[in-house]
Amino acid sequence: MTQSNVEAKIQELKAGLVQNPECAVTHYNIGVHYMALRDFETAKGYLQEAIRKSPDLAEAYVQLGGIAMNEGDLDGCFSYNEMASKIRHRFAVPHGNMGFVHLQRGDVDKAIASLKRAISFDPQFVQAQATLGNAYYMQGDLDGCLAQCQKAIDLEPNFGPAYNTMGLACMDKKDFAAARKYFEKAMNTGYEVAPEIWQELEQAG
Repeated sequence: MTQSNVEAKIQELKAGLVQNPECAVTHYNIGVHYMALRDFETAKGYLQEAIRKSPDLAEAYVQLGGIAMNEGDLDGCFSYNEMASKIRHRFAVPHGNMGFVHLQRGDVDKAIASLKRAISFDPQFVQAQATLGNAYYMQGDLDGCLAQCQKAIDLEPNFGPAYNTMGLACMDKKDFAAARKYFEKAMNTGYEVAPEIWQELEQAG
């Protein structure tokens, strides 16, 4: 959707809100559209209002967690996703997001547990599959990392971060030819491989 389309949709939703001001889903949808415009402060207000209207709207907590993550607030992100997971225990996304936060904090074992839970609820959850591969890499399980990232690639062949992680694992295994292949695949998806990676590969020959 173009920006003008998103803005038009917001006006349409706001018109609906005049008719039914207690509708939590409309507040939620307006919030999501403001997120698309990267107007996170306005989005936050609508999402919080959605929760006030309907405290069990788990998706709204997840979106607020996304805004917190965008602001660099890991604690806020985790807290919102934890609330969402308690409301809808089998909702994969908050478990995946909590796994990502655990990983950012360096708590790899907790990350792996959360990510496996997310995948058990939704095996097609590409981001969780790839993040689990990253967790295995951080744990030093290079073969586990490669096998797990391949699962993400099988689901979404253009998922650049998974190729990048596979490249890092191959570098650690001293398989520089395979590493170069994976980094090139990552770049072909539009993912930006760090310049120092290429320097290291050049030095390795």
